[in-house]
Amino acid sequence: MSPREGSGPRPGARRCCRSACPHPAVATLTYVYADSTAVLGSLSASPEPHTYDLCAPHAERLTAPRGWEVVRLAPDVPQERRSDDDLLALADAVRDAARPRPAPPAPHEPAQETARRGHLRVLRDAGGRPSS
Repeated sequence: MSPREGSGPRPGARRCCRSACPHPAVATLTYVYADSTAVLGSLSASPEPHTYDLCAPHAERLTAPRGWEVVRLAPDVPQERRSDDDLLALADAVRDAARPRPAPPAPHEPAQETARRGHLRVLRDAGGRPSS
């Protein structure tokens, strides 16, 4: 008995990674553990380690653990323009955006150099004391 035309996934097509799910994968899930973020984007061009391919129903119902954020990307990149590194670049961008930025220094008078030894300098702060 042969399957009907179009009733199942194509041979060699990637399937959803969920147990016993017969549907074809349409999205790729990547976890950024350092930032407690789950990134769900378009299906990657090729299967990558530490990523999970999901079908449309499982991608729509995806939830993250308490305290985690889910970033869902719209599939706006055409298949022919997609690269293997798209999802990894996105995960890096999310990680960089989540990093705390140092506070800008308070405005003050510039320190004055009082002595120099090689690449080291002794600076005097606005109060006249050498700074450490």
